[in-house]
Amino acid sequence: MGGLADLLAQNMGATLDGDTHDTKKEEKKNPKKSSSEILPKNQHQLVFTFEKRKGKPVTLVGRFYIPENEKKEVLKLLKKKLACGGSINNEWIELQGDVKDKIKSVLEKENWKFRK
Repeated sequence: MGGLADLLAQNMGATLDGDTHDTKKEEKKNPKKSSSEILPKNQHQLVFTFEKRKGKPVTLVGRFYIPENEKKEVLKLLKKKLACGGSINNEWIELQGDVKDKIKSVLEKENWKFRK
């Protein structure tokens, strides 16, 4: 007869014994995260990157070498002042829209330094 159930019942030689896979996603994804140093905000050299994702503008500002909770505070401040969405991606803050000039003015009031 040779139906699908018969084929499956024959155990077609596929075994999972002895397979070893490295499943540490975090280390592969963010190798620098644990070794990033913490700098005071007046020693940062923040830069901007502008991208279009699926046709929509996205402004990235970074690199922020500060603890995660402080990055969240900066993101919260920017989202509130600029009335836009945003997220944190490693040392970068991503904000929706082309808002480079507004970001710069808000962060300069907070004593952040930018690369000239």
